[in-house]
Amino acid sequence: MHHRRGTFRDETVDYAAVGATRAHDLMAYPPERSIPAEDSWRIGSGQARFETAADLLMSWSALRGAGLRVADVRPASGPMYTGVAFDDEGNAVAPSSMDHEQRFAADGTPYVGAGTTLQVHGRVSGQSADAELRVIFVDEEPRRVAFALGTVGGSVVSGEESFLLEWRDNDEVWFVVRAFDRPTAFAYRMLAGLVRRRRRLLFQGYLRAISPLYATPGA
Repeated sequence: MHHRRGTFRDETVDYAAVGATRAHDLMAYPPERSIPAEDSWRIGSGQARFETAADLLMSWSALRGAGLRVADVRPASGPMYTGVAFDDEGNAVAPSSMDHEQRFAADGTPYVGAGTTLQVHGRVSGQSADAELRVIFVDEEPRRVAFALGTVGGSVVSGEESFLLEWRDNDEVWFVVRAFDRPTAFAYRMLAGLVRRRRRLLFQGYLRAISPLYATPGA
């Protein structure tokens, strides 16, 4: 089994701390003027649960679960930097630049891939959630799948969010979401609580889409 990690290196996102959702100290030391957020949930156990959730995640189901419409999904053109592939013994087995096989969902939408751009449309807590986004990195391993989205423009916040699925050694499957948001719209700059509420509602929507154990808070 090969492990592959891909990172898109580009200057088109509208924030400086690209990839900062990977930082272990994100919650304590977020990028300047940003509000960090993190949550995690056990969504089941076993290989079948992990593989089903991974397929949902990589076909944009988390965003749709939050009530967002995904449109104009455009994979990066040409060979992408995908990182070096490694076998189970840690030996490099592939060059760092290659054409990555593009996968598609049943409706023809391209799956998540490093460098992919997309538009999202919708409303969260009565406010616009429209944005242009770019996939910053993708990690696909036998027991771990992750990717991050960064804002390109047109959003009420600037920043990044990451989605991680782990099939842990104890057989539990966990879904972890992290983000940092720097408010750009006037209302969000004035009221940090709106940013936190927006993020909380998005996280709940992501979980609703990925987890069969989801229960509406307060229900």
